[in-house]
Amino acid sequence: MKTIAIVFASFCLASTALAQTPAGSAAGADCKTAAANLHGAALSSKMKSCCRQQALKQKLHGAAETSFRKSCESAAAGS
Repeated sequence: MKTIAIVFASFCLASTALAQTPAGSAAGADCKTAAANLHGAALSSKMKSCCRQQALKQKLHGAAETSFRKSCESAAAGS
């Protein structure tokens, strides 16, 4: 029974992480706009900070937060 619960919980976490990707792209576009006048290390720092704040606003934790932040940073970087 514990095995089934663990597998189900893992599936739920993975589903949540995958569902955050479009939201991460939208947040990344917002962060890119917010850091438009910056270059180099300042740009990178601002985008990472912005994506971290967006993840906190959505109350994400663990794998969902990591997936969201990576998607957000990727979108903000334009790649």
